[in-house]
Amino acid sequence: MLSIGEFSKICEVSTKTLRYYDEIGLITPDQINPENGYRYYSIKQLKKMLFINRLKSYHFSLDEIKAILELDKNQSEDHLYSALHSKRREIQSKLNAFEYTLNQMSADILAMEKGLSVLSYIDELEVKLVETQPLNILCMRQMLTSDDHAAGYGKYFSRLYEIIAREKLTLLGTPMTIYHRAEYNPAGNDTEFAISIKETVKGTRDLSGGLCAMSVLKGSYSQLTSVYAKLREWVEVEGYELVNSPYEIYVTDPNHATDPEEIITEVYFPVKKK
Repeated sequence: MLSIGEFSKICEVSTKTLRYYDEIGLITPDQINPENGYRYYSIKQLKKMLFINRLKSYHFSLDEIKAILELDKNQSEDHLYSALHSKRREIQSKLNAFEYTLNQMSADILAMEKGLSVLSYIDELEVKLVETQPLNILCMRQMLTSDDHAAGYGKYFSRLYEIIAREKLTLLGTPMTIYHRAEYNPAGNDTEFAISIKETVKGTRDLSGGLCAMSVLKGSYSQLTSVYAKLREWVEVEGYELVNSPYEIYVTDPNHATDPEEIITEVYFPVKKK
């Protein structure tokens, strides 16, 4: 048997952390002396602790690790295999985002060396006045916080694609999001997920066409706020006003883009002349 101190030293985990892991049921001492409360771990528990450390190094949460440990051996192997693949995709996505950020920083540094503003890229965004056609959209509308949006895109678009496949509907366009909000609200925003289809069925509605100020973003969704700022400025300067909710059309599926620069998003502001 190993004392908590010995176990802590071998596994490089503090005794405070080990006590916390015991509290949450992640790994409990094999024995506790009833007289003095001393905690002892078995040699076999070293591998379990090393496994926990390994998963932590892969950025699994304690809840995720606990769920894996609680499965029986057969389920655990399959679940772990799937979880590792999922976590690898998640980390790769973050790496791509960091690489994109580094490239942006390099561009900003280069701009400053040339005497330009770090926001000079906004001036390069092009705004067009376009006439859009009416669309028949299959849609779902939800109140989502900013934290929910990333998961929401996959969740609700997946549901729409499931309906399209099940009902054998005719797909006419790529996914789009319509924002029914007067202002940003961190507690929740009225968001409509939609896909253009041919048939009129339950869950569809008309999205009216008309005059729109439109701009295209080539890059990470984190830059969409810049596009919105550019469009809002253009609308004001050119003497137009918003007449309906702005919307985004995702020309590129982010799941199929290996580089954030490959992601193309169109942003539309329905407008009319003042």
